[in-house]
Amino acid sequence: MTLGEKIKEARKQTRLSQEQLAEKMCFSRSAVAKWETDKGIRDIDNLKLIAKTLDVSVDYLLDDEDTADMMVVREAYDISKYGKGRKKKLKDRLMREKFPHDEIFTLLPKYKEEKREKIIDYFLGFVLDAPFGLPQFIHECKNCVNEYYLVEKDDDQLFVKVTDDFIETRRLKKRITKDKFDIGEWTYIKCKYTVK
Repeated sequence: MTLGEKIKEARKQTRLSQEQLAEKMCFSRSAVAKWETDKGIRDIDNLKLIAKTLDVSVDYLLDDEDTADMMVVREAYDISKYGKGRKKKLKDRLMREKFPHDEIFTLLPKYKEEKREKIIDYFLGFVLDAPFGLPQFIHECKNCVNEYYLVEKDDDQLFVKVTDDFIETRRLKKRITKDKFDIGEWTYIKCKYTVK
């Protein structure tokens, strides 16, 4: 989440409009709009005032919200070594072999649509009378061959992506405590059951 998105989210949580926030801080509404779209000047005094007015910390506003570590360990593997059956089961076997003593949770990915995609989605749904989101559907179809896992390994948590050809492992910078979290443009939902 960008600084502007955090300001907007905090403003909505306090149930203030842009005009009301601007009035409380003695700024114009257009200044607030610029902050929320990451086009405004980031003065530390302004940040302190924003944080105080919205009842959040400056650390919250400035903290890098990306949960996953940038370092990725990618290893190739042969899926045929894991027997027969659905690919999900084969990938579960690979995960159990790779992390034999750790808790492994399956993650369900959901693409976070951008504003313009939501508009296209709404328009296409209206024109085609489609009961589902078309951009959402397209992104998820492209991603359906991959499986995602959250591994609880001692004091670390690992985010693991398994394709048909390789396994990618990233250490998480921050501990995931909720069943729903964001990494990049995807939201992941943690399943209640562990991989056996």
